[in-house]
Amino acid sequence: MARVRVIHWKAAEAGPLLEVCRGAGHEVEFDSEVPSPELIRGIRKNQPDAVVIDLTRAPSHGREAALALRRTKYSRHIPIVFVGGEADKVAGVRALLPDAAYTTRGRLAAKLKLVCGRPVRNAVAPPTVAERYGQRTKAQKLGIREGSSVAVFDAPRDYAAVLGEMPDGVELVENPEETHPVTLWFVRDPEEYRQALRRMRRLAAATKLWIVWPKGGAGGLTQNVVRELANEVGLVDYKICAVGERWSGMVFALRKAAVSGRAAK
Repeated sequence: MARVRVIHWKAAEAGPLLEVCRGAGHEVEFDSEVPSPELIRGIRKNQPDAVVIDLTRAPSHGREAALALRRTKYSRHIPIVFVGGEADKVAGVRALLPDAAYTTRGRLAAKLKLVCGRPVRNAVAPPTVAERYGQRTKAQKLGIREGSSVAVFDAPRDYAAVLGEMPDGVELVENPEETHPVTLWFVRDPEEYRQALRRMRRLAAATKLWIVWPKGGAGGLTQNVVRELANEVGLVDYKICAVGERWSGMVFALRKAAVSGRAAK
């Protein structure tokens, strides 16, 4: 009996994936946490025969979990199987992790039969975030293009310095009523953030909505808090990056169900 570690970001939706693994005769462990040192340490101490990662929900989380496993020498050899996901997202993950396996839920049992007990040989540590994005400018990371306009909400006084040099022709507009291609919303207080989320959510249908918070969990705002509260109002994140030395940011879009519902109306 092989031991399989399943990573899925929504415990309530992980059931069918767990059933496939158990139905194939494997001993299954489940994890729904964001990639963390605890996850890596747990896998190091109790190494599975394969790690199954869902890409249909929060694919960036799955990608980062897999990259963390590949960067750590104690887990680099463990086979990784990605399940589902949109074609463009899967292609991006495949470019970083070509030695992983990619399949659908219907074919997962067969894929596990092929990879379990067969460590990945000569696995190469993937590039770090700094190596992947270090040569890109802050504007490029945020999706700010030459000649475009950027909406800036609740920004600190030194926000222009925080953002740094912008491409030619970029206009930064503070607290506008109209939408712009990119929106940067600086948040500091968890309760104020919660109360304003539904009002700001409307922008996600027509702009890249970056939610930016102080690094280090200052004031009680952390990456998890920012994400969880946004998820509650139908927003999903798909990218994260540093915004200067003191701020972090995640970009959000409307959940597909929310977009479909608006279109139906």
